Amino acid sequence: MTRVFIVRHAEAEGNLYRRVHGWYDSRLTADGFRQLSCLADRFAGEKIDAVYASDLRRTRETAMALAGPRGLPVVSDARLREIGMGVWEDRPWGEVIYRQPDMLYAYNHDPERWKVEGSEAHRHVEERMREAFFEIARKNRNRTVVIASHGTAIRALTRTLLGIPLEEIHSIRHSDNTAVTYVEVERAVPNVVYLGDACHVPASLSTFAKQKWWRKGGDFSEKNCWFRPLDFDTEPELYYNARLDAWRTVHGTMDDFDGEAFLTDAKACSAFSKESVRVAMVDDAPVGIIQMDFQQEAAFGVGRIPFWYVMPGCRDQGYGVQMLGEAVSLCRNRGRDHLRLRVAPTNEGAIRFYTRYGFYRIGKAPGTRVPLDVMEKYIGFGEPHPVGPFGLVTV
Repeated sequence: MTRVFIVRHAEAEGNLYRRVHGWYDSRLTADGFRQLSCLADRFAGEKIDAVYASDLRRTRETAMALAGPRGLPVVSDARLREIGMGVWEDRPWGEVIYRQPDMLYAYNHDPERWKVEGSEAHRHVEERMREAFFEIARKNRNRTVVIASHGTAIRALTRTLLGIPLEEIHSIRHSDNTAVTYVEVERAVPNVVYLGDACHVPASLSTFAKQKWWRKGGDFSEKNCWFRPLDFDTEPELYYNARLDAWRTVHGTMDDFDGEAFLTDAKACSAFSKESVRVAMVDDAPVGIIQMDFQQEAAFGVGRIPFWYVMPGCRDQGYGVQMLGEAVSLCRNRGRDHLRLRVAPTNEGAIRFYTRYGFYRIGKAPGTRVPLDVMEKYIGFGEPHPVGPFGLVTV
């Protein structure tokens, strides 16, 4: 008998930022790496003979958590990839909900009908996953194997193994990050013993514990943002008032506030690129603003965030981390591998938020009207490396 453990990858950027990541090669999050420690503990007493993974980073790193301690290689197989999402790749789920709700419904409930430009047919995912699964099982007869793959790809495979009609794929529940599906194969006949078990992940690290969409059959409608450029010709007051409120909230006074200077700077960023100042939207209502500067410090591979603001009444609802995802996407697409921002040292709430999502303090900003610290986050795909300062006192 061949024993096959199919593992969904650990939490990755798309899961955290609520963005569509199929073939997009995203990074694991800090919690994702913590989940890998739990996964390794689960398999600590298990003899594993071979480890396979899709060719994407998030699955290869997941597989390495089990292969590395055993001195095994991770065999990369592109057939184990997630479904290709075409033009949806790296878009916020909120944008898909807002602009193509019918196609999102088809994606979750009627996969034969789902199709967007450049996407991969669901049937093709099933075929390549099934082909890879049985080939791996055949090559490893009477051994124990781990396969690291992706949520939709695993559901597509298990549907065929269980013989469930495609139109009923929604009956197969979604699985949490690092969840394990166990299949026994005897004489090329698969027996699915259990599906998507994530008992090794505590609630404090569970991706699903922080989300509810999976309880609703894939309904992504809750608290998901889409983004649009801020139009300074028609809504400059939206930016100005946000700056004013942020200053008053952080400093407790309007002393040294220069709204016109802030507005001029934002307009200059927008003139360079319309993507620089983005309004976070839920349905038709703005919930926040994030401003990026793609010019200063570009030579050092840095994308700057001069302003990050969530509106009163919209805070602590998960919008801030989605705005971070937008900044990461836009800056990464321009070849930046670091994000950098300034924050008042007294703004403890913001500092906690930034620290939680990977920013760390690198120095003090000189020449500012009020004291500001500089924080940075690495968003590249290689090893982090120091970047040269730009008017920065490094500590």
